[in-house]
Amino acid sequence: MSIEDAPSTTAPARTGAAKETLEDYTLRFAPRSYRKWGTGTVAVSALGGIAYLADFAIGANIGIASGTVNALWGILVFAVVIFVSGFPLAYYAARYNLDLDLITRGSGFGYYGSVVTNVIFATFTFIFFALEGSIMAQGLELGLGIPPWLGYALSTIIIFPLVMYGMSLLSKLQLWTTPLWLVLMVAPFVYLLIQHPDSIGQFFGYQGENGTGAPNLGAVMLAAGVCLSLIAQIAEQIDYLRFMPPKTPENKRRWWTAMVLAGPGWVFFGAIKQVVGLFLAVYLITNVAGGADVANEPVHQFLEIYNQFLPPWAAIALAVILVVISQIKINVTNAYSGSLAWTNSFTRVTKHYPGRLVFVGVNLLIALVLMEANMFDFLNTILGFYANCGMSWIVVVAVDIAVNKYLLKLSPIQPEFRRGMLYNVNPVGFGSMLVSAGVSILVFFGAFGSGIQPYSPLVAIGLAVVLPPLLAIATKGRYYLRRTDDGIDLPMYDEHGNPSGEVLDCHVCGESIERPDMMACEAHSAHVCSLCLSQDKTGEHVLPAQV
Repeated sequence: MSIEDAPSTTAPARTGAAKETLEDYTLRFAPRSYRKWGTGTVAVSALGGIAYLADFAIGANIGIASGTVNALWGILVFAVVIFVSGFPLAYYAARYNLDLDLITRGSGFGYYGSVVTNVIFATFTFIFFALEGSIMAQGLELGLGIPPWLGYALSTIIIFPLVMYGMSLLSKLQLWTTPLWLVLMVAPFVYLLIQHPDSIGQFFGYQGENGTGAPNLGAVMLAAGVCLSLIAQIAEQIDYLRFMPPKTPENKRRWWTAMVLAGPGWVFFGAIKQVVGLFLAVYLITNVAGGADVANEPVHQFLEIYNQFLPPWAAIALAVILVVISQIKINVTNAYSGSLAWTNSFTRVTKHYPGRLVFVGVNLLIALVLMEANMFDFLNTILGFYANCGMSWIVVVAVDIAVNKYLLKLSPIQPEFRRGMLYNVNPVGFGSMLVSAGVSILVFFGAFGSGIQPYSPLVAIGLAVVLPPLLAIATKGRYYLRRTDDGIDLPMYDEHGNPSGEVLDCHVCGESIERPDMMACEAHSAHVCSLCLSQDKTGEHVLPAQV
């Protein structure tokens, strides 16, 4: 529904799209009245989204290419970078109940500047949806004889109805499936450690395809670059963390624990899965006839180990169940988060909200095309290229929060996301990301020579760390806020620093909206919510004078 279609002073009937955005808060601040989950529920739901088996394939691929030692160092670099960069983003999401797009707007990118980061994130979701769907299709082919093309379609179609109802259904799905998933995933690894302790020595001695196995900085950074393609996973964690309850003196310890574990802490679980994936791959290569041909395919990794302590029918059944559960757990999150990213971009550019489910379909269709194109065969190249874009975005936002906000005091500490309060584009974050991503991609494709080519992740990170403070100082922070007053006298935050739960009525859509999502409309001596303001094509709503 656009502003033009709604009377200025009466409440229109709620359309399907309007109802939907109020039910899952697609484009907006997540209000206190909706956040009824405890810290533990939010954390488990968020961590349920990292059940994907892609980590096993990634760990296997980088180890097969570079050897165990280089792969392990690459995984360590990946874990450190993602934890450090993800911490400030996760904190802001949990503390101020915003998704990463809303955080990005006020952290150096501007109202329209963050559209490009939405496209980067949407790309992440359909790449990894396609990767997980490919893994599920491998399981369906192995267990049920379903041809890959049909398996790709089934793995896509099954997700759509599960994503229709937003956070309410997703939280239940993640909670119910996590215990079984954990048992099925851990059992093969534990079995090998107990029954085949010699597999540990084989693992550490594995030299990879190049046959050296010695530590090599170039090989380490190539491995880290592939792993760092997962850096945008923090945005999916944030899509859950934004529903954290207010932080109070009573729940402070639980709140911090949940935020750290389910936010930047996801990388510890991801790193463990990558190491296990490589461990299983090395075991197959070393001990199973023909194992090298399927060592990077998670379904075969688990099936071969299950076969050693279970009857064949049980082994294949459990392997298929594990693959299907893992694929569903992550791909409901990929589809949900991707739809939010596409919707945010489309709505901001066109000022029209077609409904999130339209973009669920768009995201799934793109993923299906990738699967049918057999993207699994050129996985490392796709992920290595994407990593440069993802790192540039995430690190720039993290640096803006940590340095420009808290150290230099040039960026407002409390996040702002509302149209009218922000400039359309802020050169600090937007410019930094474009330069960082552009230069690192050129390095990745060898534009500056093969000697520096493996180090594109370092180039992306280095530029993303250095440029935001320099540009903030050069511009004196003038492009962060167009005005500092939103025209409403009520405080934005409560006594504990949480977003206020005070409710105001939007004179356009007629809904009761919490204070942080509202602005004054001087033209009508009333209030207007951020969603209606974002769809104002005519400039009907006059905001408070700039101060």
